[in-house]
Amino acid sequence: MLVDFEAKLWIWDARKGESWTFVTLPAEESEVIRELTAGTRRGFGAVRVKVSVGTSHWQTSIFPGGEGYVLPVKRAVRVAQKLEAGDVASVSVEVLGL
Repeated sequence: MLVDFEAKLWIWDARKGESWTFVTLPAEESEVIRELTAGTRRGFGAVRVKVSVGTSHWQTSIFPGGEGYVLPVKRAVRVAQKLEAGDVASVSVEVLGL
């Protein structure tokens, strides 16, 4: 499953001092991912994914959040793509292992 979307980068309130930065996947696609990965998720409900933001590509996990899955966007990617919290990023997420 491949999900292409645009989302605003935000900092996790519980770790503001450490600038953990995320985007939230769309709610509808998050629900489909939950259904497709039932019984195969990892700790904390994590789902392995391959991600692209601009020219940056990496593998990580998405995690269940309030409105949908959340994707951590690491500092190296934010620097390479000139993104900061509050900016909108074009993101492509491919769910692995389906």
